[in-house]
Order: sequence, then C-alpha cells, then structure tokens
Amino acid sequence: MSALDPSIGAILKKASKMERDGALIRLKRGLYAVSPEISGRRLSVGLISNDIYSPSYVSRHTALGYYGLIPEAVHAVQAMTIKHSRRFVNTVGRFEYTHISREAFPIGLTQRTEEGTTFIIATPEKALCDLIATTPGLTLRYKSEAVRFLEEDLRLDMECLATMDKDILQRYIEVGKKAESIATILKLIGGNR
Repeated sequence: MSALDPSIGAILKKASKMERDGALIRLKRGLYAVSPEISGRRLSVGLISNDIYSPSYVSRHTALGYYGLIPEAVHAVQAMTIKHSRRFVNTVGRFEYTHISREAFPIGLTQRTEEGTTFIIATPEKALCDLIATTPGLTLRYKSEAVRFLEEDLRLDMECLATMDKDILQRYIEVGKKAESIATILKLIGGNR
C-alpha cells in the first residue's frame, strides 16, 4: 500500500504511534477514536456501535437497558444490521451485530444525542421485537407465555407495556420474524391483532 502512495504509509505509521501513545483508540482496522484524555469527552458507545459496522442501530438488551426497562447490566453492545452477523472486540468493549431483514430494519428507529454525540437506537418496542425475533427457541403463543418471558426472563418493567407504540409492533409483525410471538405481545398490551 505504501509503495503506491508513500503518504499512506506515513499516515499508518503516525496512527500506530498515536495509538501506542494513548492518543488514539483503535475501534477496528482503519477506524480510530480520539482518546477521552485528549478530547476531554467521553466516548459514545452508541455512536461507536453505529460506526464499527454500518448500517446498524443499537437494540435488544442494550436498548432495553438504555431506557431503564430491564434491571440487568448488559456486557456487550447489541446491535442490528442488514449485513451478516458479526462481533468486534476492542478496548472500548464487545460489539455484537445480528442480521435483520431490509424490510424490518427501518421500523422503530430513533436518534439520541448525549453530550453532543448522536447515535441511532431502537425504540423500546423495536428493541423488544428484535429481541423476540432473534432469541433461538423462543415462541410466545399464549399471553401466559408472554407474561412469563417478560416478567421472569427479561424482568421487564411491565408498566412500560401500557405506553408502548402499538403501531411499531404491528408494522414489525407485517415484515419481521416471529410474527406470531410479537402478535401475542400486541394482544397482551391490548392491540387489535
């Protein structure tokens, strides 16, 4: 690479030195973030997740935890992508990407801004749909199964169900995986289906 353009070799060498010196943090090959010690700003794991493997958005347990709907700490940033499922590990953390169809991808996404940094994250409804759709072996045919999953497995704040956007659930049912299980959740919260 540097034989074609000597400046590329110099840039890579400089980036490696800055990484060794702690000024840069390598997120993946060719992608770096400025160290918080240099920038004076916290790193946004949401933005890092969006940038490491794009297009993607933060979802599943990570999004549910972000909204305070589940009590457990999430040790990996979980995200959805239209690309193949992948995992990345760097000094910031572990980032897990799960494939979702192009049709289901844009449903229920929102932007959040923290400390001047904006990232894309699933709404609570979309995060729940993504979690149900990608959990192997999970089938929710009856309301009792749905309640058990939400209360016992997820330990979800059940009061949040009343405020969920039924339209997002309905749109996900039409194009996403595990439509029957998500329809059961919709029935549980009083949807039409």
